[in-house]
Amino acid sequence: MSPDALQDPQDLAPEDQARAEFYALLARLLRAAPDAALLQRLASAPGMAAHGPLAQAWHRLLQASVAMDAEAVAEEYERVFIGLGQGEVMPYASWHLTGFLMEEPLARLREDLAAFGLVRAYGVGEPEDHIAAICEVMQVLVAGDDEPQPRSLERQRKFFRKHVQPWYAAFCAQLEAAPGANYYRAVAALLRAFLEVESQAFDMD
Repeated sequence: MSPDALQDPQDLAPEDQARAEFYALLARLLRAAPDAALLQRLASAPGMAAHGPLAQAWHRLLQASVAMDAEAVAEEYERVFIGLGQGEVMPYASWHLTGFLMEEPLARLREDLAAFGLVRAYGVGEPEDHIAAICEVMQVLVAGDDEPQPRSLERQRKFFRKHVQPWYAAFCAQLEAAPGANYYRAVAALLRAFLEVESQAFDMD
């Protein structure tokens, strides 16, 4: 599920286009450190007219993108997520749900991805329960890709409740508390705020 393989949302309601774009951005930031071009786009992006935790988290990310350069963020990503053998943060659902990697949550996720006709992108070595991969899947469910149409809201809800909702808060808390995190504390705040909005919306429908 490479971000490069995902298509721009087409013929979507504005709220779904915004959701898809949030998932795509979060997937990109969590898959690898932002390059200079992405940092510049974020630094010059407009704020949100609305108020609340999501708008505040978005503003925080924009400000962090102004303050940080690509080399510093790349070093931070390496320290936080990779490290010497293991980073400070584990971005895998299995680890947060069971304490171990490559466990039953990954097997259940693979079953659901197969049912959707989604497979891991060629050359991607990370397991499918990496937080970036799961954000990519949510983008596809919301917006579709070059073949399937967007999935129904009920399909989105089921996937979210099964594969996102049970562990995103624990992941965000770990990332926010990571000693080496600076820029990625802002990413964690945005991820948490956005997924809380998603969670509340799915509970209301």
